[in-house]
Amino acid sequence: MVKIDGVLLRQMIISGANNLFNCYPEIDALNVFPVPDGDTGTNMNLTMSSGAQEVAETSATDIYAVARAFSKGLLLGARGNSGVILSQIFRGFAEGLNGKTEADAIDLAEAFLVGRDVAYKAVEKPVEGTMLTVEREAAQALYDKAEPGMPIDEAMDIFLAEAQASLKRTPNLLPVLKEVGVVDSGGAGFCRVIEGFAKALHNQIVEKNMASVVTPEKPRDLSLPATDNVQAHMQHQDFGYCTEFIIELPKEPAKEGKHRFDDTRFRSVLNSYGNSIVAVRDEDIVKVHIHAKKPGTVLNYAQSFGEFLKLKIESMTQQHQHLMDQAAEAEAREEEEKPLKPFGMVAVCAGAGLEKLFKEELGVDQIISGGQTMNPSTDDIARAIRQAHAKTVFVFPNNGNIVLAASTAAQMLQDEGINAVVVPTKTIPEGLVAAMMFNPSVNAESNRTEMVSAIRGVKSGEVTYAIRTTTINGVSVKEGEFMGMHGKTIANVHADRIECLFGLIDSMVDENSSIITVICGQDIDEAGRTKVSARLKEKYGKRCELDVKEGGQPVYSFIVSVE
Repeated sequence: MVKIDGVLLRQMIISGANNLFNCYPEIDALNVFPVPDGDTGTNMNLTMSSGAQEVAETSATDIYAVARAFSKGLLLGARGNSGVILSQIFRGFAEGLNGKTEADAIDLAEAFLVGRDVAYKAVEKPVEGTMLTVEREAAQALYDKAEPGMPIDEAMDIFLAEAQASLKRTPNLLPVLKEVGVVDSGGAGFCRVIEGFAKALHNQIVEKNMASVVTPEKPRDLSLPATDNVQAHMQHQDFGYCTEFIIELPKEPAKEGKHRFDDTRFRSVLNSYGNSIVAVRDEDIVKVHIHAKKPGTVLNYAQSFGEFLKLKIESMTQQHQHLMDQAAEAEAREEEEKPLKPFGMVAVCAGAGLEKLFKEELGVDQIISGGQTMNPSTDDIARAIRQAHAKTVFVFPNNGNIVLAASTAAQMLQDEGINAVVVPTKTIPEGLVAAMMFNPSVNAESNRTEMVSAIRGVKSGEVTYAIRTTTINGVSVKEGEFMGMHGKTIANVHADRIECLFGLIDSMVDENSSIITVICGQDIDEAGRTKVSARLKEKYGKRCELDVKEGGQPVYSFIVSVE
């Protein structure tokens, strides 16, 4: 076979998305800094899932139309820098196939080169030793070796082999990767996608291995529950289907082509599919009740362990949908009829206290639930910007891994006549200070200038815990210890979080410091906040203005701002 069409490209995409899904926790584990976040693997997996879903819903058969659908899905679902860069690679890939119904090896090589160019342009300061490098070197290798009549599977094998070789070289380009002993996580995720593409061309389409899904532990109870993210908030408003079934487990699963049943894993996977879950096992009988949006997926997973004795599915959504639609339409009409405000503000944060700070004290219109543990997608950000209902909307990403997605969302909205101004806040303190600078009496550009100027005078720091033992930039940290960090620098390490906090503050305060703000996380109770306030007053009360706030944020016990 020397050419592929849209039908085969669709199979490649689904295979690539499934291959990444099956190993995204491994990609997360490659992150250099041992902080408890849901980083590269999670972001790329959610991005690819969005792209694959868009492709699955298109009936197109020509390769350009399928590639465009894939690009659109990736863009809307892009999360974090890794997700946005992946979406840009395949946006360029689609552009390279413009006008084609089929593609040969040379067409693919040229499309991947366009993907390289688009992705590099999307990143303000491209860093070598990342996914960009892996894709660039693989694209060049395929372009150099592609010939007329070359079998398409051979071409993809060339691309994959060079991508994997390039991935192995990433530690030579980024010293921090070599120090920690890992390859680039974004590059690794990209290789998994391409590996899935190649397997599809060899008639080995990758299926999702649901039995491999695990629910990460929540050490110290600092992380958000797995369902506490933007998608989950939306899912809980969809009644879905009441699904009940009974399966009988075989005595010898392997002989009957079934997986071995594990109660804990089974429940954790069900938890990712829905809510209101009851799962009871009595010897070889398992009875399940779940409210799920996609009952078919639940049933397929359950059948991998046994056979159904009984099942029932009832729609809960239909009973409520008509009234909900009427209410939503009335609300939308009412909102559309209101004149646009001159200005609006949107901020990303996680934690009830932080949401209150941004909305009630600083007048931010829309809060996007997310941050370090769950980066919102470009579509989530675009939706919030629209809901601000203003001519100009200032966006505060408050995380370095969300700035690129926010900028992409702003570009998407230009065609709708919405002026979204992204203020490149990389921390919560920067976002708070930027929002404080908003002045409704001056124009958008003056506001942005003042906001950007203000965040330059803010020092930000965080206290979190290490999820593994490692050494970074000469600093050794053991799993479970607390780290005081500002930027990518580990300022100090301590077994006690409050001692770690004051070690961090000591490293941030200098003779010019006048304001110290400490935002306490969800693991710090009132007694802890009182202790921090008293010690701050004793140590810095005579020289600085002090403020201790309840943020309720996950992951970080303390967020520190020094001005």
